[in-house]
Amino acid sequence: MRSDLIKSGPDRAPARAMLRATGLDDAAIARPLIAVVHTWSNVSPCNLNLRELAVEAAAGIRAAGGTPIEFNTIAVTDGIAMGTPGMRASLISREVITDSIELAVDGHCLDAMVVLCGCDKTIPAAAMALARLNIPGVALYGGSIAHGTHDNHPITIQQVFEAVGAHGAGKIDDAELAAVERDACPGAGACGGQFTANTMAMVLTTLGLSPMGFNDIPATHPAKGAAAFRCGELVMECLKTERTPREMLTRTSFRNAARMVAATAGSTNAVLHLLAIAREAGVEWTLEDFEPASVHTPVIADLLPGGRYTAVEMFGAGGSARVAQELIAAGMLEDAPTVTGRSLFAEAAAAPRAEAQDVVHPVSQPLKPRGGYSILYGNLAPEGCILKLAGKSGHFEGSARVFESEEEAFAAVQGDRIHAGDVIVIRNEGPAGGPGMREMLGVTAALVGRGLGNDVALITDGRFSGATHGFMVGHIAPEAARGGPIALLRDGDRVVIDAEHRELRTSADLESRRAGWHPRPPKVTHGALAKYALLVGSASDGATTNQRTDVQTSTSRTAPTASTTTLNEPAGVTA
Repeated sequence: MRSDLIKSGPDRAPARAMLRATGLDDAAIARPLIAVVHTWSNVSPCNLNLRELAVEAAAGIRAAGGTPIEFNTIAVTDGIAMGTPGMRASLISREVITDSIELAVDGHCLDAMVVLCGCDKTIPAAAMALARLNIPGVALYGGSIAHGTHDNHPITIQQVFEAVGAHGAGKIDDAELAAVERDACPGAGACGGQFTANTMAMVLTTLGLSPMGFNDIPATHPAKGAAAFRCGELVMECLKTERTPREMLTRTSFRNAARMVAATAGSTNAVLHLLAIAREAGVEWTLEDFEPASVHTPVIADLLPGGRYTAVEMFGAGGSARVAQELIAAGMLEDAPTVTGRSLFAEAAAAPRAEAQDVVHPVSQPLKPRGGYSILYGNLAPEGCILKLAGKSGHFEGSARVFESEEEAFAAVQGDRIHAGDVIVIRNEGPAGGPGMREMLGVTAALVGRGLGNDVALITDGRFSGATHGFMVGHIAPEAARGGPIALLRDGDRVVIDAEHRELRTSADLESRRAGWHPRPPKVTHGALAKYALLVGSASDGATTNQRTDVQTSTSRTAPTASTTTLNEPAGVTA
């Protein structure tokens, strides 16, 4: 056992003495030592139930012959930080959580781990840590929040953000805004649509890191505790059979995950996070690999933000297993191993099938003919960007309205200075320039709330919340802070978003302006944010600080066609 390094032999008497002080006896010390890592915090509902689940997971470990060792790490809540300088900490927290799990588990030579996660960055961080350490491990998502009810309609945090825009436009009064605020979030659990948390929880399942069906169970459902107990037992099975995460993390499983995201019109943040997980696992996976998944996979799940149903209703319809069943029946997934020891197809086949449901449709009766995003390139995004498709339209052309930060753009929206036909440009919000690549939900929701959701476009080197909908382009790379073409745009430039030709372009002569461009002073000069800005790679490669040399990465300079291929270059570190 790895843990023998800290507990076996005469030389380890001091370590054993300290373990005894925690209440462990000889038998407990002799057993495998299993980390139970969670991101519990009472700052928000997203991670509120994880300490309770940790108790159940620990009980499962003990029942299966192990000794649980509990750790807590951080969480940054997007719904609270959104629209503030604090949102810069969100994506950075993914790296910090991953690093902290690595250090705690490796620092104590633990034998295996269960990771309990509850929100947008803690979920990919769990997968990244499992991939990096590659010791037997299981991930469990704490579950979705139940939807609130307002005027007899289900609502989520999405509707609160949109109500802010409606309030700013004078469409609702203070009392109505306060009522929406009070009704939206009834208790524990992460945001209730197919936003980033639920999208990434489904990704964990599809990658094989979580047992099928466990992540779908809502946070307050009575069955959640039993799922955590079973994860404790399961990690001991993984240890005995030497089953490790990288056995599950293959190009096949990443293709499956990309298709599941497309089929549910999931968060575009999944692109960023899957790239980061692939880097940790040593799997060759690029931005361009997402395009086939979206092109060839129809949307079959009717979920918020663009659809009608919440994650709790998705659970009632069969959850991720139901989506997998429909895609498997249509030949759109490939079989792959999972943490249970059974294959993905076997797990899906064993899942119960709800008959009377309207959330997940057959592939033959899709809601949309293709997934809800496209990877674009062009003279504004040589390394790529992500278009979140709006309705049936894949084309938008308009005049640039350039803003140097999210706050400037939000003030313009609320000040009624944005009009139909505008292309809002928010720059210097990328991984390094933000720093931290903030989400633009405050701006996008305000646009929807003011009735402009279908009449304007927004492009940014930042990113979007999974709750965003409308005609949006994010993750533009290279980012403005590192001299990307978006830094050279000016008010009034014509901007074309063209999904058919997969281009984000402008007719402006950008290169004639380059000589006059100078990088803006860094927004942060010390601390964790400054360190991240110094180390972070491109959004087109997952915006990670872990620059691996044992896996090839991709930076595409032109949109791949039938006659071109993606260029493969190592991502550099700007220092």
